[in-house]
Order: sequence, then C-alpha cells, then structure tokens
Amino acid sequence: MRPCEMSLAAAADAIRTRRLSPVELVDSVLQRIEEAEPHLGAYVTVVAEQARRAAGEAEHDVAHGRYRGPLHGIPMALKDLIDVGRMATTASSRVRAGHRAAADSTVAARLTAAGAVLLGKTHTHEFAFGLTTPQTRNAVDAGRVAGGSSGGSAVAVASGTATFALGTDTGGSIRVPAALNGVVGLKPTYGLVPRHGVTSLSWSLDHVGPITRKVEDAGLVLTALAGHDPRDPASLPVPAVDYRPGAATDLSGLRVGVPRSYYFDHVHPQVEAAVRHAVAQLESLGARLVDVDIPMTRYIQATQWGLMVPEAGAYHEGSLRTVPELYQEDVRILLEASELMSAGDYLRAQRSRTLMRAEWARMLEEVDVIAAPSVPMPAAVVGQETVTWPDGTVESVSDAYVRLCAPANITGLPALTVPVGHDTAGLPIGMQLLGRPLGEPTLLRVGHAYEQTQPARALARTA
Repeated sequence: MRPCEMSLAAAADAIRTRRLSPVELVDSVLQRIEEAEPHLGAYVTVVAEQARRAAGEAEHDVAHGRYRGPLHGIPMALKDLIDVGRMATTASSRVRAGHRAAADSTVAARLTAAGAVLLGKTHTHEFAFGLTTPQTRNAVDAGRVAGGSSGGSAVAVASGTATFALGTDTGGSIRVPAALNGVVGLKPTYGLVPRHGVTSLSWSLDHVGPITRKVEDAGLVLTALAGHDPRDPASLPVPAVDYRPGAATDLSGLRVGVPRSYYFDHVHPQVEAAVRHAVAQLESLGARLVDVDIPMTRYIQATQWGLMVPEAGAYHEGSLRTVPELYQEDVRILLEASELMSAGDYLRAQRSRTLMRAEWARMLEEVDVIAAPSVPMPAAVVGQETVTWPDGTVESVSDAYVRLCAPANITGLPALTVPVGHDTAGLPIGMQLLGRPLGEPTLLRVGHAYEQTQPARALARTA
C-alpha cells in the first residue's frame, strides 16, 4: 500500500511510531496529485512546495519529541470557501478574481495548530450554490458528476490526492459528494464547528465538516475542529470532546429509527436495497430497529429554499448588482430569483423550521439515530438535468440530491454518510445516519461499528 492510500488513523499511527515520516506521506500524496489531478480537476490550486516545507518541519518536530497528535504531518485539502491567510479564496468564481484572505479562518488555524499539512484548495460549485461541482469529475467514473458543492474535497479524498479534506454543507454539500464518491462525510451539529473566515452561502444553514476515508478519521478531524469561537455568532459554548469512536461493534440497546415515509420515496431500487442491507447489519450488531414517521415532509423543500435563497441573495446583493456577468448562469439566476421572495416568505420558512425542529426532537426521543439513504440515486451522468421516477415524477438532479439531506440542515442536527456498497455499474452508495443535537459520538460509534464489519475499501481509480 502506498502512503497516499492510507487512512488518516493508520498514517497517524505510523507517524507517531516513526514507521512513516510526514515527508514520505506528503511526497506520496503529491505524486498521486500529479497522476490523478489532470483527469479529475479536484483542486483550484496546489501548494506543493509549501506542503513539502511543512512536512519537513513536522518530521523534525516528531523526531525531537514534539508530536502534536494524530493530525501532525497529515496532508489535507480545504474547500475553496475556507480562508487561509495570504491565499486566494476563489469560491470557484470569477467574482473573486484577485482576492487574498487577510487571515486564517478558525478551522484552518485549528488544523494548522494540530500539525496538519495544507496541500491546496479544492473546487466548489460556484459559491457553493449547486450540487454537481462541474469543474470536477467523479473519482469512480469521470463521466459522472462529482456531487456538490464540496465535490473537489470529496474527490480528493476518494482518489488519494488528500488524506482528509474539509467541506461545507448547506443542503447536503458534504454528504452528497461523499456519498457519490464512496467516502465518509460528516455534517456536524449547527454551531459545533465555527464558520469564522468561511464564505457563506446561507448563514442559518451553513456547516463546516470533514470528509475522510474512514469514520474514525472523521472523529479525529472533528476533535481538532470543534469548540467555541465568539467570532461566529452561532458558535456553541461546548467543552472539548474526543470524538474518536471506540473499537467495539456491539450496538446492543441502541435504537435505530427506520423511516416509513420520505427517505425511501423516489429512491433508486439499488440504493434502497444497499441501505436496507446495511440497516440489517446494524440489527445484527445488536441494534433494535424502530419504524418512524418523518414529520412535516411536505414542507421540507419549501423551507430549505425559503431560507437559503434569500440569505444567499442578501450576501451577494452588492456584487450581483455591480458585476452580474461574472457569475455562472445557473448561480446568477438563483441569486436574481432571491429578489422575488418577500419578507413574509422568509418569515414563514423560519416559522416552519421552528416547528420542524420541535417535531424532530420529539421523534428523536423514541430513537437514538435514524438510518436512511444519503442521496436517492448514484452519481448522475455529466450534463443530465432531470431524473424520471417509475411513477412518472420528474425531478431535477439538484433537487433529488438535496432532498434527503435538507432536513438535517433545516433542523441543525448532525448527519454522517457512510459508504454501504455499489450499484451494478460500480457507483458508490451511501447510508446517512442522523442524530440528536451534539450526538456526534453516537453517530460515529454506529458508523464505525458498521464499517468494521465490511471489507477494506480501495482508492477510487478513475486515474
């Protein structure tokens, strides 16, 4: 196994015990970037020499007893909405031409303090306002979409061109590309990970979280990221927590909610079969399955868009009026549409969210986690605009991908996607686990227990 293929946890253990140097690891990942990046387009920019210098410093520190922990010397990528001082934050948009960040975002500063090595910035759908990331190809099949908006981050992790990466999630933008590329994606509880220095799409829905190859890796990254920052008005005053899941696979006593409604409606049959098989695996580990009814399903799409579109429009108001031609057409149309929404529409969406949060809280008194598909279908063909379901319902690809992820953004609940197999074309399928506020330890425990029952996953090999 090449170092670039190692999970974060495995690489960290090898660095800690001096069986692998950070320089060897970073060189291996940079070589993989040279091999794969021309075919995948995951990165906006790669800072190879900076990464090599940081790896050398990490190697020196480890050799002299200054090991900082499991992220020390580990190569990472950041979605290009996340500020790194003196680097461009392009948001994959011409609107940001010439931009340079004045300082590190909170998450970038925390990862640097933990010793992680920055490889570069990854592509997003422009300003995170989309579900495909058109600049980037799927890591499994280059003829398919990468998912979005954190498509570059997910493809980098899946292809071995980063050991871990950060994404942002406003309507599924971590979980969608993670599921479509066969990796792990965690959207934390709203406010658990500070967003200071991160370009906003919709401030009441935005989250920052890790994309990794293993569930344990997500826990390692979350441990470094989580914690209060007064510069983010939504940041929660939570104590430091070690989010690494234990090795146990016994889920006795755990109640897993299986939706009777919504999450298995208009879902590809192979996705449903893979997720139900994974749920059965949780039952075999001791979990008790409980049927649940998802509340207020008819309001989910309207609430998601009723919150996101006006907030995005307010953020972009100035540049949309001065340089509208610099936006891609799909994003510009959505932003222009925000001006057609009234204050009453926005307030009704806020009221709907309040009611929805209360109903989900009641449901989660009956179960510990909910298990469901992450997305209703595998990666769409590049250029495909709609999907037609067996009952004749036609849905846009973007609406399909956001549909099963949106409830966790509206409610702010944590959600984890874990790979649970492939369809007959070899495209990845993900299972989504949703939990109570600050319930990340339970989600990670369940995801890790499931993962330990499955064969090891190889890197995606589009290139």
